[in-house]
Amino acid sequence: MSETPDGLLMADETMPVTVHNENGRSPFLIVADHAGNSMPRALRRLGLSETERGRHIAWDIGIAAVCRLVADTLDGTLVQQNYSRLVIDCNRTPGAEASIPKISELTPIPGNVALSEDQKATRVREIFRPYHERIEIELDRRRQAGRPAALIAMHSFTPVFKGVARPWHAGVLYNRDPRFAHLFMPLLKREEGLVIGDNEPYSVTDASDYTIPVHGERRGLHHVAIEVRQDLIADDKGQRGWGLLLARLLAQAYLDLVAAEALGPA
Repeated sequence: MSETPDGLLMADETMPVTVHNENGRSPFLIVADHAGNSMPRALRRLGLSETERGRHIAWDIGIAAVCRLVADTLDGTLVQQNYSRLVIDCNRTPGAEASIPKISELTPIPGNVALSEDQKATRVREIFRPYHERIEIELDRRRQAGRPAALIAMHSFTPVFKGVARPWHAGVLYNRDPRFAHLFMPLLKREEGLVIGDNEPYSVTDASDYTIPVHGERRGLHHVAIEVRQDLIADDKGQRGWGLLLARLLAQAYLDLVAAEALGPA
């Protein structure tokens, strides 16, 4: 399970990053760190079965389709990462223990054991870095054009984790700057029947996240991270329903945020 002499990804393999609606005119930049579950052929599926590759440990099930609907509805741009987070997690700082996990939930990952520093660096260079460089390009384009940008990081979570059922339908995540989250979350909570997590089932921190701290907080952008439970977006109907709902409420929350800023301090 090692790279070829020429690198990790061959010319005919999936590109690490895909951009959808590149010329979207709205402020929204939608990003999906765990949209895909592709694995480089050279890694031989990391020693896992095809069934394991399809599980939630390998990717955020359903989120790619939801993101595309959100981007299309808002005329935003979507940047999605196409390789499994088991190869390298693009929402973890390279070098962190969780960046290239040796175990995920309760599942050992044989192909991630005893890697050399060169092997780790290759995954960073060929998968992690192209994704984050593309996010930087899209944000730089907006800044250079004098356009506002709102960073929306999208994820999905498993309904049961280590045997414990999760009650939330979705979660709204934030860290140092809760402005967008605190306007968006009440809108979701008003939707009938929804249980919404406030920094649940995860929260954003420097230790556990990369995308929001680096691209959102450091740039001072409006941002929010959203988690949707995977069983709710496992089919076309659920993906469409959640995509349209999130797009509508994100647009409303952003307008409310801009209006509040225009009024200035109370």
